[in-house]
Amino acid sequence: MTKLLVVEDEPAIALGLRNDLTLEGYFVEVAGDGETASRRARETRFDLILLDIMLPRKDGFAVARELRRAGVKTPIIFLTARAQEAEKVFGLELGADDYVTKPFSPMELCARIKAVLRRTAGEHPEICRFGSVEVDFVRRLVRRSGTPCDLTPLEFNVLATLIQARGRPLSREQLIAQVWGNGVSITDRVVDNHIMNLRRKLEDTPAEPRYLVSARGLGYRFEDAEENLTET
Repeated sequence: MTKLLVVEDEPAIALGLRNDLTLEGYFVEVAGDGETASRRARETRFDLILLDIMLPRKDGFAVARELRRAGVKTPIIFLTARAQEAEKVFGLELGADDYVTKPFSPMELCARIKAVLRRTAGEHPEICRFGSVEVDFVRRLVRRSGTPCDLTPLEFNVLATLIQARGRPLSREQLIAQVWGNGVSITDRVVDNHIMNLRRKLEDTPAEPRYLVSARGLGYRFEDAEENLTET
């Protein structure tokens, strides 16, 4: 499911956006201030961020600047009541992908979201290979030495999340937020069990994993230091 981060400090607008976008089939998380938005966008892989400019604690421009400097490439659509050309140019130069001026219709917003997602779809690989394993993100299939692996949907999501982090360690809390979602009561042990199952199904030596490795004191990471990962 496509994951959106909606950053809006007006509760009524935020609720309306969540409801409209959920009906369109998106998974929606809402942040009510700039600092929370910046932190969540760095912790979690979202497919797109809807970012209001006038925010408490840190404005939308500062959030966009901070994310781009941190290497976060998630597409950003600014939501603004101000439509001056200079402001739009400034936002685009910061790394935004589009602007939507308030008030806007749900149809227009959804069209803009789909257009940006289409433009940026090529930034993520459709297939990744490491060792004898092939992961097809589009079909949600995993093969090992050409034979399909029987992964559960949650196991696939854990694997995909680790691969797409590209070697960056993810804590158990981050994996829970990205795979299960916020507000879900999941223990660290559940995460550990999913990692053990993935190692058993994908690693040559599960007790000494080569790819799904533990990051001491941090959590887990996908290890591709030996350039075993390829993309198509």
